[in-house]
Amino acid sequence: MTILIIWLIAFCLIAYFSYQRWNSGVSQGLDKVLPSFLKTHGDNRYLWVITLAVLGATTLVKPVDMLLVVILLGLVGWAVMALVNWAGSKANH
Repeated sequence: MTILIIWLIAFCLIAYFSYQRWNSGVSQGLDKVLPSFLKTHGDNRYLWVITLAVLGATTLVKPVDMLLVVILLGLVGWAVMALVNWAGSKANH
């Protein structure tokens, strides 16, 4: 129960501050990091604020779990890219 309360407090604080500072830096910061098809361009404020709040609160409460998920996603992405490159080299041009 304590972890849930900490998570809810962190979620509310991150969501509040992300929403308040959306135009003064959060939107531009996301656009620098994201690929072109995910760029916000100032739109989708509510979706990105909620996403940042969930990720931030979960990282504060369970940092090891989040680290393991990031490592796993990185390994899967690396394996998919290696497979795509291998298949591309086998294809006839």
